[in-house]
Amino acid sequence: MNITPALLADRFDARQCALLEAAAGVFARFGFRKASMDDIARAASVSRQGLYLSFSNKEELFRRTLEYALKQQLSAATAALSRSGATLESRLIAACEEWSGRYVGLLGADTADLMCASTSLAGTTLEQYEAQFEAALARAIMASPLAGVCGAAHVLPAQLARALHATARGLKHGCKTRSEFVSGMLAAVRMLCLPLNQADA
Repeated sequence: MNITPALLADRFDARQCALLEAAAGVFARFGFRKASMDDIARAASVSRQGLYLSFSNKEELFRRTLEYALKQQLSAATAALSRSGATLESRLIAACEEWSGRYVGLLGADTADLMCASTSLAGTTLEQYEAQFEAALARAIMASPLAGVCGAAHVLPAQLARALHATARGLKHGCKTRSEFVSGMLAAVRMLCLPLNQADA
C-alpha cells in the first residue's frame, strides 16, 4: 500500500501510520486468524513489546488497521472524484479503483476470514465508510450532466452510486489483478456515461 500519513494526521501520527501500514500488509497476506503479532512486529521493524505498547492485543490492532485503511481509501477516492479538468468517466473509474481496487491481487487465500473479522471485530465501521463512499459518488453524479440522465430515467443519483459501488465490489472479488479490475470498471462506467459521450459527439 502507498499510504500518505499527511492524509490521516487528524487520527494517526507518523509512527502509528508505519505500524498500521505494516499490519495491513500482514493481515492482507495471512488473514486475521493466521496473522500473528510477531509477524506484524517484524514487518514494522519493531519489537513485539513495542507493538504491545501501542496496541493491547491483535483485535485492537485489527480494528485500528481497518479504520486506517478505510480512511485512507476514502480520502484517495474523494480526491479522485474532485480532480479538476478530468472527465466524469475517468473520475468515477479512479475513485472506484482507489476504494475497491487497491488490494486486488494482493490479498491472500483468507479473504473470507478478513471479511468475517471486519464484521465481528469492527462492528459497523465498514458499513459507515461504504456509505460515505457511495455518498461521494452520488455527489459527483449530481454535480455532472449525468444528473439529468438520471432524472429522465427516474433513477436517483444515490441509487446509481449504489449500483456502481456494487459493480466495483463484485469486480474486487472476481478479478485476479488490479488491471483486470480497472478494465471491468472501464466497461461499466463507459456504458454509464454513454449518453454524455453521445451528446458531446
